[in-house]
Amino acid sequence: MRHKRLAKKFGRSPEHREQLMRMLCAALVVNDKIVTTLKKAKQARKDAEKLVTLARKNTLAARRLAAARLRSPEAVKRLFDVVVKQQEGRNGGYTRITKLGARRGDAAEMCVLEWTVAAPAAPAPAETPAAE
Repeated sequence: MRHKRLAKKFGRSPEHREQLMRMLCAALVVNDKIVTTLKKAKQARKDAEKLVTLARKNTLAARRLAAARLRSPEAVKRLFDVVVKQQEGRNGGYTRITKLGARRGDAAEMCVLEWTVAAPAAPAPAETPAAE
């Protein structure tokens, strides 16, 4: 029975599964969105949200933990410099999953996993003085 088991196995060994999630998270950080199956996206979302929460601390220890999890210096730098700045002011919900439908080859449910960025405030229209 799977009582209280949160992680999916994906038919892979634990090492392969861990590497798959690291690769998906690093790709999400570098590319801002990824197209993958729904089940993989749901699992990668958990890891990515934890990475953003970790990166918000902005300490050396947090940077080292993120580097150990992502294993990509480019992804770590972008996570701390770009992604955290985009997610400023949010207390969670850093990612969004948008369903795309079934994949043609094996009918797997596909989706897009992307960052939820706060929309910048629209500038107020400049008032023009009334011509007299």
